[in-house]
Amino acid sequence: MSIPSYMEHVMTNLTIDLKSTVLVLIDLQHGTVGRQLAPHSGADLVKRAAALAAAFREKGGTVVYVRVEVSDVLRPPVDAPMFDPNAPPPPPIASQLVPESGYQAGDLLVTKRQWGAFYGTDLDQQLRRRGIRTIILGGIATNIGVESTARAAHDRGYALIFVEDAMSSLSAETHGFAVEHIFPRMGRVRKTDEVLEALAQ
Repeated sequence: MSIPSYMEHVMTNLTIDLKSTVLVLIDLQHGTVGRQLAPHSGADLVKRAAALAAAFREKGGTVVYVRVEVSDVLRPPVDAPMFDPNAPPPPPIASQLVPESGYQAGDLLVTKRQWGAFYGTDLDQQLRRRGIRTIILGGIATNIGVESTARAAHDRGYALIFVEDAMSSLSAETHGFAVEHIFPRMGRVRKTDEVLEALAQ
């Protein structure tokens, strides 16, 4: 089943309680946005993510940006490494958010060193202190940082909303598998326009 037909199949009204909902954007940084992504380009998904963040702020909602400190990520022996083990260390800018992401000083910034945003960070504590029960997710990559964060959030009892066109992966196939087969079993999958419409109500 293709992603467009799937999205049409699940499309329903969406209600967002900003007092208990947070927007979490994963790894919108130089080291990921500039990669070859599919089915949505880095520029396109960052533009949508920034629009979501602006709408959240306008309504007084909480926005969280998550970045991975690339130089600190452990590289255990694996069969399919994500990075060339013989390549030189990435430059510091690889870990910095791209300006187009829309990050502002009043937003929360979480630094992680694993795929998921909960492990080894204070994200769960920050959200629970604010009474957050629902997480809206976007970012890079769909089946890596976003999915790892979603699984940890699901285990902790958070409700989840996935913004399909505000995330992307290294291939359309891996993105599509997560969106069609994993995320609907953990939460609701919607488009940016649907979330913006719900925020405007």
